[in-house]
Amino acid sequence: MDFSITTWNINSVRLRIDLVVRYLAEHQPDVLCLQETKCPDANFPHGAFRDAGYPHIAISGQKGYHGVATISQRPFSARSVRDFCAKGDARHLRVVVEDGGRGIEVHNFYVPAGGDEPDPDINPKFAHKLAFVDEMATWAADDKAAARRSILVGDLNIAPLEQDVWSHKALLKVVSHTPIEVEKLKRAQAAGPWVDALRKFVPDDQKLYTWWSYRSPDWAAANKGRRLDHIWVSPELEASVRSMEVLREARGWKRPSDHVPVKATFSL
Repeated sequence: MDFSITTWNINSVRLRIDLVVRYLAEHQPDVLCLQETKCPDANFPHGAFRDAGYPHIAISGQKGYHGVATISQRPFSARSVRDFCAKGDARHLRVVVEDGGRGIEVHNFYVPAGGDEPDPDINPKFAHKLAFVDEMATWAADDKAAARRSILVGDLNIAPLEQDVWSHKALLKVVSHTPIEVEKLKRAQAAGPWVDALRKFVPDDQKLYTWWSYRSPDWAAANKGRRLDHIWVSPELEASVRSMEVLREARGWKRPSDHVPVKATFSL
């Protein structure tokens, strides 16, 4: 059985619903995980997804900020959320997708961006980010999700490898690629242990980006990207990952998100 999953920080699901519907029509993932939906649950555009052939919808939203949603062609047999850092933020959503067997557990994450100053003593947003990733490591060790048939996806807001950014040297003191963030994310990954599905297909010494800043007047020519969006899989699923795709062209769509869809396909 083939199974595919896409993660995409959409930066407002209602503002960009036409782009989402276009993506679903053209690429047909079984499951789509969205982050930064910026939408309270009562206003989520359920109808557009049902009309697109995705009737199974799990959401965890809040007005104007954060928010995650998991949309599927396949039913869910379970769903839950965890309140990381006890802040009440909508940053995590778990579903179990039915696949005719034991099910596939999908964790959809939106890690805090962390602000601009990489000093937790003077920047509460950065302190929150570090605490959040620390809790991801604790959760991975305690919950043991990676011991099951599980996939962890989302905007983790950290580019962990040197070739995950346009310039390792230039970004060492820039939030998303600082040594402390990289160390903590790698610890969270090892706590699973989770396998980095994207880097199975693009070697660590090759550039790989999923995000290009709005601040760049010509993002394509400058190509100063970062890999902030990730797909991690449990060891049991590692051998079944058949391919991955970063849809770079979506960054050039009309009124785009600064992130692009990232898809992995499995042969289960």
